[in-house]
Amino acid sequence: MTTTVISSDRKEIRIGSENPFVVIGERINPTGRKLLTEEMKAGNLDRVLSDAQAQVDAGAQMLDVNAGVPLADEPKILADSIKLIQENFDTPLCIDSSIIDALKSGLEAYKGKALLNSVTGEEERLEAVLPLVKKYGCAVIGISNDDSGISEDINVRYEVAKKIVERAMDYGIPKEDVIIDPLVMPIGAINSAGKQVMELVKMLQNDLGVNTTCGASNLSFGLPNRLGLNTAFIAMAIAAGMPSAITNPLEKEIMQSVRGANVVMGNDPECTNWIASNREPGANPKRKRRRSRR
Repeated sequence: MTTTVISSDRKEIRIGSENPFVVIGERINPTGRKLLTEEMKAGNLDRVLSDAQAQVDAGAQMLDVNAGVPLADEPKILADSIKLIQENFDTPLCIDSSIIDALKSGLEAYKGKALLNSVTGEEERLEAVLPLVKKYGCAVIGISNDDSGISEDINVRYEVAKKIVERAMDYGIPKEDVIIDPLVMPIGAINSAGKQVMELVKMLQNDLGVNTTCGASNLSFGLPNRLGLNTAFIAMAIAAGMPSAITNPLEKEIMQSVRGANVVMGNDPECTNWIASNREPGANPKRKRRRSRR
C-alpha cells in the first residue's frame, strides 16, 4: 500500500490506509469568518494561534492553513501564519491557497515537508504548481477537475486524477507524493454522491496506487443535521480506504467516528487510542479490581 510522508521540522505523519486516519484541521481559514478575516488583514494572528491550539488539543494530526483574505497581502499573511504556528507547534501543515505567489511564499517559510493544497487537472494550474512541488520537495493534493469542470461521472474524475499523477511523475514527483481529492459532491443535489466517492476512492487506491483526501463536510451542504451526515460519511470513507480528510476536529462526534473507524479497520493496535480517549477520568488501567466476596 502507498504511504505519503508529511513532516514539520520535528514531527512526521504517515498517510496511508494501513495507518491511523489523519485528520487535517480546517479551522485556520478566513472564509465565512468575519472576525478572523479582519484580524488577519490587520496583521493580528492571535486567533490563528488559538485555532491551532484548539485543533491540536482536539486530536488533529495536521493543520490546513489558508490566508485567503480579500484585498490583503495573502503571501505575507500566509508565510507569517506558517512561521507562527511552527514556532509553537510541531504539527505538520497543509499550505492552502489558490494564489501561486502565496503558495511559493508559504513553501519558502515552511520547515519540513509540507502538503500543498492544491493542483487541478487544468493545464495552467499544472504548469504553475508542479514545478513548485518539485522545487520544494513537498507533497500535493490533486483535485479531480480540469478545464471542462467537475464531472458527475467518476470514470472521468478518475482520468483527471490519472493525468495529474502522470504529469507529476513527468516532473520527477513520485506518485506517493500526490494525494487525490476525488471531490465530494453535495448529496442533497446528487443522490449518488456518497456512493460515487466510495467507489472512486477504491479505484484510486487499487488501480492508480495513490492516497486520497477530501473536504468531508461538502457532502452535507444544504441539508439539516450536517454533523450527523458528516459523521456517518467519514466512517464509511475510512472503511472504503480513504486515509485522510480536511475536517473540523472540534466536532467531537467526528473525532469519535474517526477513532471508532480506526479500531474497526485494525489501525488502533490493542485499541490503545480508543481506550485512552474514552476512559473515565481518574481511572487507573493498571489497577486490578478485587473479586467480590460472597
